[in-house]
Amino acid sequence: MRHCFIALLIFLLPSVMTAQEKETTSAKNHNLEVGKNLDIFNNAFRNLDMFYVDTLNPEQVITSAIKGMVRSLDPYTEYYPESETKNLQMMITGKYAGIGSIIKYHSGRKRVVIDEPYAGMPAAEAGLKKGDIILSIDDSLMTDKNTSYVSSHLRGDAGTSFMLKVLRPDPGQSAKAKKVKGKELKFKITRRNIKLPELPWYGLLAADKKIGYINLNQFTEGCSRTVRNALIELKQQGATALVFDLRGNGGGSEMEAVDIVSLWVPKEQQVVENRGKVSQASRTYKTRLEPVDTLMPMVVLVNGETASASEITAGALQDLDRAIIIGTRTYGKGLVQVPMELPYNTNIKITTSKYYIPSGRCIQAINYKRDGQGAYKERIADSLTHVFHTRAGREVRDGGGISPDVEVKADSLPNIAYYLSIGGLDSTEVMFDYIVDYIARHPSIGDDPTTFHLTDQDYAEFRQRVIDSGFTYDPVSRKQFDELVKTAKYEGYYDDAKEAFDALSDKLKHDVANDLDKHRSAIMQILELDIISAYHYQAGALRAGLAYDRQLEEAIRLLNSPDEYKKLLQPAKKK
Repeated sequence: MRHCFIALLIFLLPSVMTAQEKETTSAKNHNLEVGKNLDIFNNAFRNLDMFYVDTLNPEQVITSAIKGMVRSLDPYTEYYPESETKNLQMMITGKYAGIGSIIKYHSGRKRVVIDEPYAGMPAAEAGLKKGDIILSIDDSLMTDKNTSYVSSHLRGDAGTSFMLKVLRPDPGQSAKAKKVKGKELKFKITRRNIKLPELPWYGLLAADKKIGYINLNQFTEGCSRTVRNALIELKQQGATALVFDLRGNGGGSEMEAVDIVSLWVPKEQQVVENRGKVSQASRTYKTRLEPVDTLMPMVVLVNGETASASEITAGALQDLDRAIIIGTRTYGKGLVQVPMELPYNTNIKITTSKYYIPSGRCIQAINYKRDGQGAYKERIADSLTHVFHTRAGREVRDGGGISPDVEVKADSLPNIAYYLSIGGLDSTEVMFDYIVDYIARHPSIGDDPTTFHLTDQDYAEFRQRVIDSGFTYDPVSRKQFDELVKTAKYEGYYDDAKEAFDALSDKLKHDVANDLDKHRSAIMQILELDIISAYHYQAGALRAGLAYDRQLEEAIRLLNSPDEYKKLLQPAKKK
């Protein structure tokens, strides 16, 4: 009997695997799968190259295959062939070589036009203006090209020059004019290294000379030094409180975010921890610089376009109870990407880890998953998030971005204002053309952008131009009404309620003139800010726009209410 037991024990032991053995086996199986599928891929391409009816372009085919592979993972893992390497460098550094101007496709003219030159850049220095139609670059015609094509020809190596021919339209032409009349102009432009402005504007707010304001729109290399200098300058001017605006900031360098947090937090404070699959991707970042001010009351403004490095900054300042967050919930990007060089001057940007801010939470809003059916994504429900605590004990949650301490929603943009700004359903660029005409008729609008306003006569002229142009747009209420009618007919309720439907339909009829009057204030604001940007660039438009800013208004009110400010930084009392 004893021998049978020993034999049975010996028989069972080989089937019991240690965790290490399971891991080793899993790794071997994974490597076998990798080798097998690479072999399949190589053979598939070899047969395509040999037997396909047309000659293959190896670079195009392989690039498409790689891009398809990374597209199945998450939207942030990207492959950059040699022809797109400059795009990656621009993303990292914020620099490129060109003329320094936003261009756009004018759907009415069917041409690419200058939209907004940057202050102090070659386009502005040469005298290019909003609305100039790009005709040619050197000997290459641009009249039938798209924005991407024109942009690639405007960019090049720093120091190289080219001849740019444009048509500057005469003012007062109908938006429906088939042929644009104007003056042809030639400019010799030398490309320079263009660095997009990180701080469109900073200064003391007119509402309260003791409150400083800094707007940061990207986390590119060196931006922390720029913000540090701006903060020191504001303190020298007498600022005793600060509004730090990260709305619309899509992020960038993680290290720059850590150094920006260092401005307001003592050295050796943990800001963010990366956790990845391999040890090289896991790392903890602490503040490494001497702070500028650890006591100054501070508000950070955020919205749904505040993402990535911006969320690290806002989230760390919230977790460390160093600032009040005001606005709306942020985007929710808690993933870290690392660019890696590949052979033949190609690159790949890979999501290597998730990041965790000081409270220990990860604010990633979407899970990117793969199953037998392919890749898919799911948004983390609020009910599935977990509670964490700030240093002082305030409750905060993971998943779904950074929730503000004080929620203030921005004013919504009326539907007609949105369509006027993008050109309308019928490609009538009536707002853009009005602004171009206004600029042509007014050499200056004064030195202070905050004092500029259109007159009643100006708006009346614009209103009539919109009506005369035949501008149409897509009112949401009408769209939803039409869907309701379809549903009612399908379910058999329409005939019984036809009179009610007809009455409602009459009230929802498209009335552009009425909508122009109803939403005059919002439309005027867009017109004024676009006109200001043509004379005073981004800085001027930003300064003028602050006068309409509800979220900034609440930030100023809170900074002027010290008791309320301090209370918000304390844990809620348990009942």
